[in-house]
Amino acid sequence: MKPLMVRYGTFFASCALFVLFAVFAPNFLSVGNLTNIVKHISFLAILALGFSLALTTAELDLSFANVCSVACVSVGWLVHTNHPLWMAVAAGLAVGLAAGLLNGILVTWVKVPSLIATLATASIANGFAFMITQGVAFVGAWNQDFLWIGRGTLMGVPVLIVWLALLVLAAWFLLKFTPTGLRMLTVGQADEAARLAGIPVRRIKLLGLALSGLAAGIAAVLMTANLASAAPNSAGDFMLTSIAAVLLGMTMFEPGRPNVPGTLCGALTIGMLANGLVLMGAQYYVQDIALGIIIVASVAVSSSFLKRAALSI
Repeated sequence: MKPLMVRYGTFFASCALFVLFAVFAPNFLSVGNLTNIVKHISFLAILALGFSLALTTAELDLSFANVCSVACVSVGWLVHTNHPLWMAVAAGLAVGLAAGLLNGILVTWVKVPSLIATLATASIANGFAFMITQGVAFVGAWNQDFLWIGRGTLMGVPVLIVWLALLVLAAWFLLKFTPTGLRMLTVGQADEAARLAGIPVRRIKLLGLALSGLAAGIAAVLMTANLASAAPNSAGDFMLTSIAAVLLGMTMFEPGRPNVPGTLCGALTIGMLANGLVLMGAQYYVQDIALGIIIVASVAVSSSFLKRAALSI
């Protein structure tokens, strides 16, 4: 019984929270509301997946929210200046990937700890975002074909949910069924042993951080298309919630280790918590208090892995 609770205890707690809101929160169980929860956590979950992939290799990426914001305004500027849509989408992905590669190079070749390197990248990205926009968000008329990327439906299913499902499956497949994923897991658990086993540790860590940046770029394209706006701080609010989703996920399924099902469940739990509290009429600050409790509790369970990531050189 004890191993079962260690592995699935947090998941059971999330299920209990779902039941609580189903009973006491008006309209919580309506199809429209449940669909909205999944749609609203799609950006959070995608950013959390990227952070999780970097953390799998024992590296922290604290730049993803700022990188996502600068990718948002890059996409917005290209769409608003009537450049081809494919160019705008490619630019968003390229900005994210380039930032991830920069983080990877700083960490693996320049030997700057990921905690410091990604904070520096975050500051650079924030400066570029304000330089591109001059502090003013891109709003107004948007190309309808572009907006479909974030607002459309596919066979009756919101396209945001489809994108999220595809990315979750891709990340899960990478980590569980490919040699590269196995190497990422091995490097995250014991990088020195991985090096002695012939695994290219530097390249694997570079890959983890690059994938985190790419996830930020993907989230930026979807966010810009969904919101029909792009501001220099578009993704600022997702920093703590995305990290919290990963930390919460590390307390379930594979305790102490970032994992895709846990990250998705963590994001859904945070989205469900925010939605349920609003429906129950709770004050806005209650969400912040609940999120802080989640972060502290999650870190307490996963502290050894996070310490190794923060201090890795």
